[in-house]
Amino acid sequence: MTIAARGLSDVGQRRDHNEDSFLVDEPLGLFVVADGMGGHAGGGTASRMAVETIQGRVRRAREAAPALFESSRPLGEHPLRNVLREAVEDACAAIYRAAQGDPALAGMGTTVTALLVLRGVGAFVAHVGDSRCYLVRGGSIYQVSEDHSLVNEQLKAGAITAEEARTSRFKNIITRSVGFEEQVLVDLIGLEVEPGDRLLVCSDGLTNMVGDERLLEVVAGAPVEEAPRRLVDLANAAGGDDNVTVVVVRID
Repeated sequence: MTIAARGLSDVGQRRDHNEDSFLVDEPLGLFVVADGMGGHAGGGTASRMAVETIQGRVRRAREAAPALFESSRPLGEHPLRNVLREAVEDACAAIYRAAQGDPALAGMGTTVTALLVLRGVGAFVAHVGDSRCYLVRGGSIYQVSEDHSLVNEQLKAGAITAEEARTSRFKNIITRSVGFEEQVLVDLIGLEVEPGDRLLVCSDGLTNMVGDERLLEVVAGAPVEEAPRRLVDLANAAGGDDNVTVVVVRID
């Protein structure tokens, strides 16, 4: 199994600064999107800290025990599932402590969607917030992560329709974030991957602007080197209401 990936972040059309951060680390098989919140200083700080902390924790795990990354154990038993979850938990605690020590950073936090691809085994997705991970396979697109948002809670409860969810004025309110409190519950998903699969990790600045059909069209049809730019351009053409961050991963 080989991996190719590209990422791109853009300020969008309405914001004057970018609070998103992302990571593309092909040798490690690690890809992260973090959408920060908490003002000009806080949001960008939180998202950068999340990306750096997660990468550092996973890298140290590989340096300490390289055999973990070569293990062929099933996803449900694989030791790296805990490494990735704990990396996000570490980021949460670090961001919270930084905010407590600096009034200018008070209340900062970030979404995190982290993808760890294990060659020959599959992948893990660690997720908090409303950034997303999608799997594109066989001409279809599947949302792997579940939004931690007020609108998604209303949708699951039957209080609103899917169309109302798309246009709700509450769609930017998230119910879970990394760093706002010292601890956070991390969703962890095991994912079997196949040659030809493509994975999309993105902030809501993309998904609030571009529907799944267009996401599928670009991710399945464009070279991985071009797909992030095409997706960002689509979001900006639709209004670019938020920062837009995209990582596209190809499995061969």
